[in-house]
Amino acid sequence: MSDDERLLAELGEAVRAGQEVPPGLVAAGREAFAWRNVDAELAALSYDSTTSGALAGTRAQPAALRALTFVTSGLTLEIEVTVDGLLGQVVPAQAGEIELRGQDRSVRAAPVDGVGWFVFRPPPSGMFRLHLRTTGGATVLTEWVRL
Repeated sequence: MSDDERLLAELGEAVRAGQEVPPGLVAAGREAFAWRNVDAELAALSYDSTTSGALAGTRAQPAALRALTFVTSGLTLEIEVTVDGLLGQVVPAQAGEIELRGQDRSVRAAPVDGVGWFVFRPPPSGMFRLHLRTTGGATVLTEWVRL
């Protein structure tokens, strides 16, 4: 092997080593990313149409509509999930932006209009949570929900 070939081999090895991210650095990045919502108020699930009501367990077919309510000290998120989409409203009405975050780390954003209305089409599948930021400065993060 000539000096040039050895030099090229060492340069190639150096480039490959520089492209690899140490596992400790990846773990630290994930842990730091988890803190990005530390200031958000957690919205508790206060109503779920699949678990509320005495007759919910006796239905022959699942309902075409699922209603969910998330509550914080200052805001309520009223959610309806249909086969076509996830429809929601912020109460009291406030504009802003809301993100639908899937368990697979997918994120979809939608505007919240002046009457607090927002829509996601198609509806989420599996586990998801919502992250709301209002123009008034409120930040709300819901619990995880499985559809």
